[in-house]
Amino acid sequence: MSKSLKRVRAALEAAGAAVDIRETDGARTAEVAAKAVSCHVDQIAKSIIFQAQDSETVVLFLTAGGRQVDLAAASALAGLALQRADATVVRNQTGFAIGGVSPVGHLSSIRVFMDEHLMAFEQIWAAAGTPHHVFCIKPHELRALTRAEIGAFSL
Repeated sequence: MSKSLKRVRAALEAAGAAVDIRETDGARTAEVAAKAVSCHVDQIAKSIIFQAQDSETVVLFLTAGGRQVDLAAASALAGLALQRADATVVRNQTGFAIGGVSPVGHLSSIRVFMDEHLMAFEQIWAAAGTPHHVFCIKPHELRALTRAEIGAFSL
């Protein structure tokens, strides 16, 4: 088991969340992940990392799988001029590679915003630290676990 997957499992267990981590043939995209676990693409919580344009401050946006982050809306919500974080910044701040960024188990504390569209589902799926693992969780549990602020930032 990879270190990243172990870190996600440990974070979920420490929070008392029911752990349902599944291995897939690949979950690098929301569409592929949704097919792998037989759910609607919007039930996939994509972890999109942005960073402040003038610092290495990063912000995580948990976005419904079929939607895209509106950069202007995300920047306004976070109160920062944001840009997409590069792979090195993502790895350094979260401990995960792009394609497997989990909403939990980060190396450092990160501010989190959650797409209001994810709250419409009974359960959602998110990356579990690798491009081949996902976990199932109730949206309100993920919100509490990540201390996410609900917002309208997606198109």
